[in-house]
Amino acid sequence: MTATLSSPIQAGSDCTAAFRAAYENRYTWDPDFGGYQGRCVLEQDGRVVEGRFRVGADLKASVEGIEAEADQKLLAGQLWEVAIHRVRRSFEQTHGANTFTAGNTDAVGTEVIVGGKNAGDRYRIKDSVVTMVHRHIHGTVVTIFTEAVTDTGAGYLSRCYTSQYADPASGEARGGRSHFTDTFVPLAGSGPWVLGERVVEVEAHGESPASRQVFRFEDLQPLG
Repeated sequence: MTATLSSPIQAGSDCTAAFRAAYENRYTWDPDFGGYQGRCVLEQDGRVVEGRFRVGADLKASVEGIEAEADQKLLAGQLWEVAIHRVRRSFEQTHGANTFTAGNTDAVGTEVIVGGKNAGDRYRIKDSVVTMVHRHIHGTVVTIFTEAVTDTGAGYLSRCYTSQYADPASGEARGGRSHFTDTFVPLAGSGPWVLGERVVEVEAHGESPASRQVFRFEDLQPLG
């Protein structure tokens, strides 16, 4: 579903319909998604490691052919993180216990203030895209700004975005801000769309230096 906001949303009004349009405009995989496999490459700290990976129909990712367990977990973690966001759940399943009220509108989009079960969370939406996420997760707050998207023709995928973790009480940053650049490709030329490359650049924070990781997924083939 794709919809464009035709007029500004009045602050203080119920914006459930507009937020739902943005939620349903996200790209997700069909429920009968069968999984895929291919070659995986990690570039980090001047070194390159290669192996094979498999993402099953259950969305679980496995990596083999790489000796270091830490590298295996890094690659598998990226695959899982992407896959879990491709799960198709209805708006009612995810947000049925929430309410949505419009806040101010700025260059990022219209603020969506959440009430109900997930009170305290906030979003921003613009042209049926969720451009900002501010959520409380496991005792921390994560704020994500989406700067560019890939239009698949069946929903959008975030292409360039930042992520920042912070203390929910003080607002103090927990670690450096992460910058993500994702390249998605249609599997077998026609879909479903899967991750081909992810570049993660983390800003220096405290005693932690800046870092850069490149994850590449190649020779992609559907399972089954």
